Amino acid sequence: MAVTAASGAVYARLTLEALLGAPQVERIALICSDRAREVAEFEGERLPESSRIDIYRNDDMFAPVASGSARYDAMIVVPCTVGTVGRVAAGVSQSLIERAADVMLKERRPLVLVVREAPYSLVHLRNMTAVTECGAVVVPASPSFYARPRSIEELCRSVVERALAHAGVEAAHYEWPGCEK
Repeated sequence: MAVTAASGAVYARLTLEALLGAPQVERIALICSDRAREVAEFEGERLPESSRIDIYRNDDMFAPVASGSARYDAMIVVPCTVGTVGRVAAGVSQSLIERAADVMLKERRPLVLVVREAPYSLVHLRNMTAVTECGAVVVPASPSFYARPRSIEELCRSVVERALAHAGVEAAHYEWPGCEK
C-alpha cells in the first residue's frame, strides 16, 4: 500500500485498518510519499501501527517492493495524486511508490489507484486512461450514498471497500438489497 500527499488521509487510515482486519492479509508493505504524513497530520489523521506493517521510505529503491521477484499480491495507492498517476502512466519510476506501481503493472498484478482530485483536467483523464489500458484500476475517491452513511467514515468506507475488492481482498462491504449471498 502507498499513501501520497493528496487530500483524503481518512481513506488511507480506513484502508490500513481494513487490511489489518482481513484474515488473508499476512503482511503489509507501506510506503508514504514525503508529504503524505504531513497531509494526514494536517487533516487530523494517524495511520495505524502494527507489527504486520513493514514501512519503507519512498527513496528506498532497494526495498522488496521494487522487484517483481518479491511477489506482492496487489498494490493500492490511497489517496493517489494525479501527479503519481501521470508518472506511473509514463513509466517514470523516480520514487519507490512509482517503481512499486510499475512492478505491479509489469507483473500483471492488481494495481488500484484511488485518485483524489476534482475536477479532472484532460491530462488527468488521459493519464487515467493510460494506466487503465496498462491494467490498473482507477477508483475515484467518490463515495456512494446507497447505504445511507451516517458519518464521514461510513461514507469514505464505501470507496475503501471498492478499492479492496479490486485488489482481491475480502472485506465487509455494502450489498445491494436482494443481492446478498
